[in-house]
Amino acid sequence: MTIKRVGIVGSGIMGSGVAEVAAKAGFEVVLRSRAKSTADAMVAGLDKSLAKQVDRGKLEDAERQAVLGRVRAVSDLGELSDCDLVLESIVEDLGAKTHLFTELDRVCKDGAILATNTSTLPVVEMAMHTGRPDRVCGVHFFNPAPAMALVEIVRAITTSDETIVAATEFAAACSKQPVQVKDQAGFIVNALLFPYLNNAVRLLDGGVATRDDIDTAMKGGCNFPMGPLELLDLVGLDTSLAILEALYEEFKDPNYAPAPLLRRMVSAERLGRKTGAGFYDYHRK
Repeated sequence: MTIKRVGIVGSGIMGSGVAEVAAKAGFEVVLRSRAKSTADAMVAGLDKSLAKQVDRGKLEDAERQAVLGRVRAVSDLGELSDCDLVLESIVEDLGAKTHLFTELDRVCKDGAILATNTSTLPVVEMAMHTGRPDRVCGVHFFNPAPAMALVEIVRAITTSDETIVAATEFAAACSKQPVQVKDQAGFIVNALLFPYLNNAVRLLDGGVATRDDIDTAMKGGCNFPMGPLELLDLVGLDTSLAILEALYEEFKDPNYAPAPLLRRMVSAERLGRKTGAGFYDYHRK
Protein backbone atom coordinates (compact mmCIF):
# COMPACT_ATOMS: atom_id res chain seq x y z
CA MET A 1 0.00 0.00 0.00
CA THR A 2 1.74 3.16 -1.25
CA ILE A 3 0.70 6.59 -0.01
CA LYS A 4 1.39 9.48 -2.37
CA ARG A 5 -1.58 11.84 -2.01
CA VAL A 6 -2.89 12.80 1.44
CA GLY A 7 -6.23 14.43 2.18
CA ILE A 8 -6.68 16.49 5.34
CA VAL A 9 -10.12 17.48 6.59
CA GLY A 10 -10.36 20.31 9.12
CA SER A 11 -9.54 24.00 9.15
CA GLY A 12 -7.99 24.31 12.60
CA ILE A 13 -4.40 24.62 13.78
CA MET A 14 -3.91 20.87 13.73
CA GLY A 15 -5.11 20.45 10.14
CA SER A 16 -2.81 23.15 8.81
CA GLY A 17 0.08 21.81 10.88
CA VAL A 18 -0.27 18.28 9.51
CA ALA A 19 -0.58 19.71 6.00
CA GLU A 20 2.76 21.46 6.46
CA VAL A 21 4.41 18.32 7.78
CA ALA A 22 3.09 16.11 4.97
CA ALA A 23 3.90 18.59 2.19
CA LYS A 24 7.42 19.05 3.51
CA ALA A 25 7.83 15.27 3.40
CA GLY A 26 7.00 15.31 -0.32
CA PHE A 27 3.38 14.17 -0.23
CA GLU A 28 0.74 15.83 -2.38
CA VAL A 29 -1.78 17.37 0.03
CA VAL A 30 -5.45 18.13 -0.56
CA LEU A 31 -6.58 20.42 2.26
CA ARG A 32 -10.35 20.49 2.68
CA SER A 33 -12.44 22.96 4.65
CA ARG A 34 -16.21 23.45 4.35
CA ALA A 35 -15.65 26.99 3.02
CA LYS A 36 -13.19 27.64 0.21
CA SER A 37 -12.24 30.94 1.84
CA THR A 38 -11.23 29.11 5.02
CA ALA A 39 -9.22 26.55 3.07
CA ASP A 40 -7.46 29.35 1.18
CA ALA A 41 -6.74 31.10 4.49
CA MET A 42 -5.10 27.89 5.76
CA VAL A 43 -2.79 27.84 2.74
CA ALA A 44 -1.99 31.52 3.33
CA GLY A 45 -1.15 30.65 6.94
CA LEU A 46 1.09 27.84 5.72
CA ASP A 47 2.86 30.29 3.40
CA LYS A 48 3.41 32.65 6.34
CA SER A 49 4.81 29.84 8.49
CA LEU A 50 7.20 28.74 5.75
CA ALA A 51 8.26 32.33 5.08
CA LYS A 52 9.27 32.70 8.73
CA GLN A 53 11.39 29.57 8.40
CA VAL A 54 13.09 31.08 5.32
CA ASP A 55 13.78 34.30 7.25
CA ARG A 56 15.36 32.28 10.06
CA GLY A 57 17.56 30.37 7.63
CA LYS A 58 15.85 27.04 8.35
CA LEU A 59 14.40 26.65 4.85
CA GLU A 60 15.43 27.67 1.33
CA ASP A 61 12.97 29.82 -0.58
CA ALA A 62 12.93 27.29 -3.44
CA GLU A 63 11.79 24.62 -0.99
CA ARG A 64 9.14 26.94 0.41
CA GLN A 65 7.69 27.31 -3.08
CA ALA A 66 7.93 23.55 -3.70
CA VAL A 67 6.05 22.79 -0.46
CA LEU A 68 3.29 25.28 -1.31
CA GLY A 69 3.05 23.76 -4.79
CA ARG A 70 2.19 20.40 -3.24
CA VAL A 71 -0.80 21.78 -1.29
CA ARG A 72 -4.23 22.33 -2.83
CA ALA A 73 -7.14 23.93 -0.94
CA VAL A 74 -10.69 22.67 -1.64
CA SER A 75 -14.17 22.89 -0.15
CA ASP A 76 -15.80 19.96 -1.98
CA LEU A 77 -15.38 16.67 -0.09
CA GLY A 78 -15.41 14.90 -3.46
CA GLU A 79 -11.99 16.40 -4.21
CA LEU A 80 -10.56 13.80 -1.82
CA SER A 81 -11.66 10.94 -4.07
CA ASP A 82 -8.17 10.14 -5.35
CA CYS A 83 -6.31 10.40 -2.03
CA ASP A 84 -4.49 7.35 -0.68
CA LEU A 85 -4.85 8.47 2.93
CA VAL A 86 -7.44 10.88 4.34
CA LEU A 87 -6.88 12.22 7.86
CA GLU A 88 -9.70 14.04 9.62
CA SER A 89 -8.95 16.69 12.21
CA ILE A 90 -12.35 18.22 12.89
CA VAL A 91 -14.07 19.03 16.20
CA GLU A 92 -13.58 16.40 18.93
CA ASP A 93 -17.18 15.21 18.78
CA LEU A 94 -17.99 11.57 18.05
CA GLY A 95 -21.25 12.31 16.22
CA ALA A 96 -19.57 14.78 13.87
CA LYS A 97 -16.72 12.39 13.22
CA THR A 98 -18.88 9.32 12.50
CA HIS A 99 -20.98 11.37 10.07
CA LEU A 100 -17.82 12.52 8.31
CA PHE A 101 -16.47 8.97 8.05
CA THR A 102 -19.70 7.85 6.39
CA GLU A 103 -19.25 10.63 3.82
CA LEU A 104 -15.56 9.89 3.33
CA ASP A 105 -16.33 6.21 2.76
CA ARG A 106 -18.77 7.26 0.03
CA VAL A 107 -16.42 9.60 -1.85
CA CYS A 108 -12.97 8.05 -1.37
CA LYS A 109 -11.56 5.43 -3.68
CA ASP A 110 -11.48 1.74 -2.78
CA GLY A 111 -8.34 0.97 -0.84
CA ALA A 112 -7.88 4.44 0.63
CA ILE A 113 -7.06 4.59 4.33
CA LEU A 114 -9.40 6.72 6.43
CA ALA A 115 -7.70 8.00 9.57
CA THR A 116 -8.68 10.11 12.56
CA ASN A 117 -6.51 12.52 14.51
CA THR A 118 -8.69 12.07 17.60
CA SER A 119 -6.83 12.27 20.89
CA THR A 120 -9.18 10.03 22.86
CA LEU A 121 -12.41 9.02 21.05
CA PRO A 122 -12.96 5.35 20.05
CA VAL A 123 -11.62 4.71 16.55
CA VAL A 124 -13.77 1.62 16.14
CA GLU A 125 -16.94 3.75 16.31
CA MET A 126 -15.75 5.66 13.23
CA ALA A 127 -14.60 2.48 11.48
CA MET A 128 -18.02 0.87 11.82
CA HIS A 129 -19.67 3.81 10.04
CA THR A 130 -17.79 2.80 6.88
CA GLY A 131 -17.76 -0.16 4.54
CA ARG A 132 -14.00 -0.53 5.06
CA PRO A 133 -13.42 -0.93 8.81
CA ASP A 134 -10.15 -2.75 8.11
CA ARG A 135 -8.77 0.44 6.52
CA VAL A 136 -9.63 2.80 9.37
CA CYS A 137 -7.11 3.70 12.08
CA GLY A 138 -5.95 6.55 14.28
CA VAL A 139 -3.03 8.74 13.25
CA HIS A 140 -2.72 11.09 16.22
CA PHE A 141 -0.36 14.02 15.68
CA PHE A 142 0.39 16.34 18.59
CA ASN A 143 0.08 20.12 18.62
CA PRO A 144 1.94 21.89 17.10
CA ALA A 145 2.38 19.17 14.47
CA PRO A 146 5.49 20.66 12.80
CA ALA A 147 7.37 20.76 16.12
CA MET A 148 6.15 17.68 18.01
CA ALA A 149 8.01 14.47 17.24
CA LEU A 150 5.44 11.86 18.26
CA VAL A 151 2.57 10.27 16.32
CA GLU A 152 0.34 7.63 17.91
CA ILE A 153 -0.81 4.99 15.41
CA VAL A 154 -4.05 3.59 16.83
CA ARG A 155 -5.24 0.10 15.95
CA ALA A 156 -8.99 -0.46 16.25
CA ILE A 157 -10.16 -4.03 16.72
CA THR A 158 -11.13 -3.99 13.02
CA THR A 159 -7.89 -2.51 11.61
CA SER A 160 -5.76 -4.69 9.34
CA ASP A 161 -2.01 -5.19 9.70
CA GLU A 162 -1.54 -3.70 6.22
CA THR A 163 -3.26 -0.48 7.29
CA ILE A 164 -1.12 -0.16 10.42
CA VAL A 165 2.06 -0.72 8.44
CA ALA A 166 1.09 1.91 5.85
CA ALA A 167 0.09 4.47 8.51
CA THR A 168 3.30 3.86 10.45
CA GLU A 169 5.39 4.28 7.30
CA PHE A 170 3.55 7.52 6.53
CA ALA A 171 4.34 8.94 9.98
CA ALA A 172 7.99 7.90 9.66
CA ALA A 173 8.18 9.50 6.21
CA CYS A 174 7.01 12.73 7.86
CA SER A 175 10.11 12.51 10.10
CA LYS A 176 7.98 11.63 13.12
CA GLN A 177 8.43 8.95 15.77
CA PRO A 178 5.45 6.58 15.43
CA VAL A 179 4.30 4.40 18.31
CA GLN A 180 1.57 1.79 17.98
CA VAL A 181 -1.23 1.57 20.52
CA LYS A 182 -4.56 -0.21 20.76
CA ASP A 183 -7.85 1.64 20.55
CA GLN A 184 -8.37 2.60 24.18
CA ALA A 185 -9.43 6.03 25.45
CA GLY A 186 -6.47 8.38 25.83
CA PHE A 187 -4.13 5.98 24.02
CA ILE A 188 -0.69 6.42 25.68
CA VAL A 189 0.05 10.09 26.17
CA ASN A 190 -3.31 11.47 27.24
CA ALA A 191 -4.06 8.47 29.47
CA LEU A 192 -0.92 9.34 31.44
CA LEU A 193 -0.97 13.13 31.07
CA PHE A 194 -4.51 14.11 31.98
CA PRO A 195 -4.72 12.67 35.50
CA TYR A 196 -1.64 14.82 36.24
CA LEU A 197 -3.24 17.93 34.75
CA ASN A 198 -6.55 17.23 36.49
CA ASN A 199 -4.86 16.82 39.87
CA ALA A 200 -3.04 20.12 39.38
CA VAL A 201 -6.44 21.83 39.09
CA ARG A 202 -7.57 20.06 42.26
CA LEU A 203 -4.49 21.31 44.12
CA LEU A 204 -5.26 24.86 43.01
CA ASP A 205 -8.95 24.58 43.89
CA GLY A 206 -8.11 23.14 47.30
CA GLY A 207 -5.76 26.01 48.13
CA VAL A 208 -2.75 23.71 48.47
CA ALA A 209 -0.60 26.11 46.43
CA THR A 210 -0.97 29.09 44.13
CA ARG A 211 -1.16 28.86 40.37
CA ASP A 212 2.38 30.18 39.94
CA ASP A 213 3.85 27.92 42.62
CA ILE A 214 2.23 24.80 41.13
CA ASP A 215 3.67 25.57 37.70
CA THR A 216 7.05 26.60 39.10
CA ALA A 217 7.26 23.41 41.15
CA MET A 218 6.68 21.10 38.18
CA LYS A 219 9.09 23.01 35.94
CA GLY A 220 11.80 23.18 38.60
CA GLY A 221 11.20 19.81 40.24
CA CYS A 222 10.51 17.65 37.19
CA ASN A 223 12.29 19.71 34.52
CA PHE A 224 9.06 20.05 32.52
CA PRO A 225 9.10 22.86 29.93
CA MET A 226 5.65 24.05 31.05
CA GLY A 227 3.68 23.83 34.25
CA PRO A 228 0.38 21.89 34.25
CA LEU A 229 -1.84 24.98 34.39
CA GLU A 230 0.10 26.64 31.58
CA LEU A 231 -0.26 23.48 29.55
CA LEU A 232 -4.01 23.29 30.16
CA ASP A 233 -4.33 26.84 28.84
CA LEU A 234 -2.37 25.86 25.73
CA VAL A 235 -4.42 22.72 25.07
CA GLY A 236 -7.71 24.51 25.78
CA LEU A 237 -9.80 23.94 28.87
CA ASP A 238 -12.81 22.82 26.83
CA THR A 239 -10.70 20.26 24.97
CA SER A 240 -9.17 19.11 28.23
CA LEU A 241 -12.60 18.70 29.83
CA ALA A 242 -13.81 16.65 26.85
CA ILE A 243 -10.75 14.37 27.08
CA LEU A 244 -11.23 13.81 30.80
CA GLU A 245 -14.94 13.07 30.32
CA ALA A 246 -14.11 10.47 27.64
CA LEU A 247 -11.48 8.89 29.87
CA TYR A 248 -13.84 8.77 32.85
CA GLU A 249 -16.65 7.34 30.71
CA GLU A 250 -14.42 4.45 29.65
CA PHE A 251 -12.58 3.65 32.88
CA LYS A 252 -14.65 5.16 35.76
CA ASP A 253 -11.34 5.95 37.47
CA PRO A 254 -11.68 8.85 39.95
CA ASN A 255 -8.42 10.32 38.63
CA TYR A 256 -10.23 10.99 35.36
CA ALA A 257 -13.28 12.66 36.93
CA PRO A 258 -12.93 16.33 35.87
CA ALA A 259 -12.09 18.73 38.69
CA PRO A 260 -15.08 20.97 39.52
CA LEU A 261 -12.98 24.12 38.95
CA LEU A 262 -12.23 22.98 35.40
CA ARG A 263 -15.95 22.62 34.67
CA ARG A 264 -16.68 26.06 36.13
CA MET A 265 -13.99 27.70 34.03
CA VAL A 266 -15.33 26.10 30.86
CA SER A 267 -18.83 27.30 31.77
CA ALA A 268 -17.38 30.81 32.17
CA GLU A 269 -15.74 30.48 28.71
CA ARG A 270 -12.30 30.91 30.23
CA LEU A 271 -10.82 28.34 27.85
CA GLY A 272 -7.16 29.37 27.87
CA ARG A 273 -5.09 30.97 25.14
CA LYS A 274 -7.83 30.60 22.53
CA THR A 275 -10.13 32.99 24.42
CA GLY A 276 -7.41 35.15 25.95
CA ALA A 277 -8.06 33.98 29.49
CA GLY A 278 -7.82 30.70 31.38
CA PHE A 279 -5.69 30.07 34.42
CA TYR A 280 -3.61 32.96 33.06
CA ASP A 281 -4.77 36.25 31.54
CA TYR A 282 -3.35 36.64 28.02
CA HIS A 283 -5.03 40.00 27.32
CA ARG A 284 -2.31 41.68 29.36
CA LYS A 285 0.57 40.21 27.35
